Amino acid sequence: MSYENWKDKTADFEKIDVRKLQGNFFPGLKKKAESLKAGEGLVIIQSFEPHPLYEVFEKLGFEHHTEKIAEHEFHAFFYRSEVIAGDDDETPFRPIALLNYPLIDEDLGKIAVDFWNLTWKSEKRSLPYEMRLLLSLANAVGAGRMRQASRELIKAYARGVDSAVFDDVFELLAWNQGIGFFSSEIGPSPLFQAYKMIKTAEKRGKERTEIIESLTEKFGEKNPEVGVQ
Repeated sequence: MSYENWKDKTADFEKIDVRKLQGNFFPGLKKKAESLKAGEGLVIIQSFEPHPLYEVFEKLGFEHHTEKIAEHEFHAFFYRSEVIAGDDDETPFRPIALLNYPLIDEDLGKIAVDFWNLTWKSEKRSLPYEMRLLLSLANAVGAGRMRQASRELIKAYARGVDSAVFDDVFELLAWNQGIGFFSSEIGPSPLFQAYKMIKTAEKRGKERTEIIESLTEKFGEKNPEVGVQ
């Protein structure tokens, strides 16, 4: 269904202005979206085009249409054409760090989210999403950003990457970074702690969903070594 078929209903949509909100307000938005019936909708007002929301809302049965109202004002209309039950998708680490940039400068906020969309969501990309997460993990370790590396590992596992792949990644890190660096920097890091949690849980026969839940609980946004809120 195209926007033309439901644009007359947008006048009744509840408006939610998130431009000044800080922290992770995504769970609240998702809960609100899940409460809507087919034929209902809402409008998200943001200072940049809210690319990260599109895929999430689509999985719930929403279509979207976004209008640029002013230089730093975008209205994203979400219309629920069908009710698709939420799959309890608790994908770790939504890109909430993007919300920091508009606080510095609204132009910077737009540039950051557009760059994120180009890097992670654009159809121009040739490498599979999971491969890009692993490359990002390795690049982060090389730059000494263990916080980012930890997040990428957990996201990759949540996307279905086999833990045996992580074995290869860490072997290559030991080869490229050296045993000394691996022992003193990677071994004690939250990155390697998350890896060990996965390997240990799998040996105990735990299901992937249960492991992801444990990872999210221990290494979520409230963990000062991993979170970016």
